[in-house]
Amino acid sequence: MADANNGNWRTASRWQQLLARHFRTIVQSSWPVDALPETGVVIALHARRSAHSIRRYRAQRPNGALIVVLTGTDLYADLAVSEEARTSLALADALIVLQEDAIQYVPHEYRKKTHVVYQSAKTLLPAKKLKDRLNCVVVGHLRAEKDPDAIFRLVESLPEDSPIHVVHIGAPLDEALAARAKALSSSSRHYHWAGALSHGLTRAAIKRSHLLIHPSVMEGGANVIVEAISSGTPVLASRMSGNLGMLGQGYAGYFAVGDVDGLRALLARCASDANFLLRLNTACAARAKLFSPEAERMALAKLIKSLVSR
Repeated sequence: MADANNGNWRTASRWQQLLARHFRTIVQSSWPVDALPETGVVIALHARRSAHSIRRYRAQRPNGALIVVLTGTDLYADLAVSEEARTSLALADALIVLQEDAIQYVPHEYRKKTHVVYQSAKTLLPAKKLKDRLNCVVVGHLRAEKDPDAIFRLVESLPEDSPIHVVHIGAPLDEALAARAKALSSSSRHYHWAGALSHGLTRAAIKRSHLLIHPSVMEGGANVIVEAISSGTPVLASRMSGNLGMLGQGYAGYFAVGDVDGLRALLARCASDANFLLRLNTACAARAKLFSPEAERMALAKLIKSLVSR
């Protein structure tokens, strides 16, 4: 739903806008029994959570075109344990993953019908960065999958004279994590929890920062990485599939999941070595062409048209 302001909703909303040039599009949280489309293509986000709608659509429209988009929860958790999720893959005519590393987590029998569609963001002109400190931004609601604990531990370990400052943007979805963020924001000069911000304000904060820190434990392919790269802001990310598939295997800005010492060492290097920060920025800029709105629109339209013309 729109009020969730999460990755799945943003993907659905963006795809509706991108596809409007080619198709009449409708976004719904589920398909009412009396409103199943007679023709066209249904795109279902999340194999397990949309399983009921997927089964009902396939039962009533056996020849209808169905695409299932696999989220991080599908790929790295549900497919191993959920028969509902696996059934959704079998019923789909095509599958979409949001980054290249995800394909290895799709069961072998379904990989031939799996397509990589990278997310996109509008390109912004890079901002001038402050030179007296290293401004970092973390964007993600406060929940365990985003590993805010790693950020809290990082900030608590910084020496008083450290040039590193972290702005943390995200809604308080977990009360205990929110309490820690609030307390740390009051006690540390290196950290500010901004809470939930509008999309425009979030992109402005990313653009102003030297680095986006993305410490997720599990991720299907975070659009915030796309927004950072499209704003001229390089990324430090946890070494896990969703980030590897977005930034590439050989990227120099990874730290192990939950490894605060490794993250702190990368930040210290960025603060002291302008050439290393430039290296990260150059590597991110080289990936930017994957994340253009036109590339995303063309990939989606090509897949949909191939199913319609069957």
